[in-house]
Amino acid sequence: MQGYLRDNGSKGVRNVVAVAYLVECAHHVAREIALPFRQRGVHLIGFPGCFPNAYAARVMEQVCTHPNVGAVLLVSLGCESFDRARLAEAIAASGRPVETLVIQQAGGTVKTIEAGCDWIEKALKRLEETPRAEMAIRELVVGTICGGSDATSGLTANPAAGRAFDLLMEQGGTAVFEETGELIGCEHLMAGRAATEPLGREIVASVEKAARYYETLGHSSFAPGNADGGLTTIEEKSLGAYSKSGSSTISGLIKPGDTPPRGGLFLLDVVPDGEVRFGFPNICDNAEIVELIACGCHLLLFTTGRGSVVGSAISPVIKICANPETYRNMADDMDIDAGRILGGDATLDEVGREVFDRIVRTAAGAPTLSERLGHQEFILTYKSFAPLGPACLPGRG
Repeated sequence: MQGYLRDNGSKGVRNVVAVAYLVECAHHVAREIALPFRQRGVHLIGFPGCFPNAYAARVMEQVCTHPNVGAVLLVSLGCESFDRARLAEAIAASGRPVETLVIQQAGGTVKTIEAGCDWIEKALKRLEETPRAEMAIRELVVGTICGGSDATSGLTANPAAGRAFDLLMEQGGTAVFEETGELIGCEHLMAGRAATEPLGREIVASVEKAARYYETLGHSSFAPGNADGGLTTIEEKSLGAYSKSGSSTISGLIKPGDTPPRGGLFLLDVVPDGEVRFGFPNICDNAEIVELIACGCHLLLFTTGRGSVVGSAISPVIKICANPETYRNMADDMDIDAGRILGGDATLDEVGREVFDRIVRTAAGAPTLSERLGHQEFILTYKSFAPLGPACLPGRG
């Protein structure tokens, strides 16, 4: 593989320009700037809130300085609370070209769009000069998420993703799985795989926090489609979600915006800390994808039994279909047919190897189906997290 070399030595598997709106009022202008360049690697991201949030600021900084990002255009209305100067400074310090357009100062919608498009053209030319460097499999950071699960997910696609993670661990790579709200009932299994006993206790506590959070809300991470697909309880769904993690030792517990300090398998806790203030922890799959990207994931494995068409800005999404009927109906959106396992046409190990090979091909530049179809979904809302405890990353430093 050939990665895009960044000033800090990290390497990206894509080289995109991010157009980031810093408040919903700037969303339309940013979208109009990005849209003409969508086929040229320009991605639209943003935070809609008018009021500040430390979590959102951190995620935006992590995404804008992600190894897959080569340049960033910030679009501000002008009176929102987002600290645009601080974000621009962080991006510039990373060695990436960055420009900030303030709509209230630039003369309104039309003039800001014109200025933005001019800057994008120059940035794209500059990115053509980005140096390339050899990139080993051990340098990859891969995340996984399941969306639209059904009774086949835990039998085919999810364990196939887990087998691919085990293969990645053998190569010294980094893998991130989530979410604690869909691992309820499996906390003792994960604790038994933790690198240390204190880490195991932190994992159990994170899942217990999720259970309390959902108890307060009055419902858990369980959708009508899950029930229609044959799942009956959150614990049953959790067993399928757990199988995405494979069988390797769990090296640490992280939160959105935390970058794994080394290779290994990491659990991402996406449920906010403190009292329930922000509503449902993840309003849709793409909110979780953004958090995985903020942890440095070069690309994502997305398993589904019910079917999904989403992709993502910044990091490619490989969709693995669990259900053979769903695959037949939505083949144009599915990269891998794991439902072949149910029919006896492939073994779990064979599909796991296929997923791993697709990871390598995607990292080497082969587009996923969601990339070909132009999917660039991005969602960022309000949350609050406490810093990681010392037991969460054994041996850090």
